[in-house]
Amino acid sequence: MALEPGVSVPDVVAKNQHGDVVRPDFATPTVLYFYPRDDTPGCTTEAREFEDEADRYENYGVSVYGVSTDGVESHREFAESEGLSFDLLSDPDGNVAEAFGVELADGHARRTTFVIAHNTVVGLYEGVRPSGHAKDVLRDLGETGLLNPE
Repeated sequence: MALEPGVSVPDVVAKNQHGDVVRPDFATPTVLYFYPRDDTPGCTTEAREFEDEADRYENYGVSVYGVSTDGVESHREFAESEGLSFDLLSDPDGNVAEAFGVELADGHARRTTFVIAHNTVVGLYEGVRPSGHAKDVLRDLGETGLLNPE
C-alpha cells in the first residue's frame, strides 16, 4: 500500500540516468513519480509533460524525479531522446518502489506520484493518467500553499 499523506518518507538512494548516485532532499518540495517503463507511449507522454513544466517547477523550488525499474542505460537513452532535464532514478531491484509502497506488476512500477515536503507525503496520486498529470500536480501544489516563487 502506497505511503499516504501525512506519513514520513524514507531516505532513498538510487542512480540517475548518468550513473550518479542521487539522494533526493525530501525536506524541500519534491515530486517523485513512478512509471512502468522507458520509451512506452504513456511513460513518454508523462515525461514530456513534466519536462514541458520543468521551468515552472524549478521556479517554485520543486524538484522532480521519475523512477522506474529500468536500468541506468535505458534511462540515459530515454532522457536523451526526450530531452529531459530532471533525474530519472533507476530502481532495478524495486527497493525504492517498495520503500514507498508502490506495487510492481511484472517487475514494473504502477503509475504512482508522491508530492513530498518536510520529509512527509503531502499528496498521493494513484492510477495516474499521463496526459495532463504534470499540470494537475502543479495546480494542486499551488492549492496546498507549498509553491513559493524564487
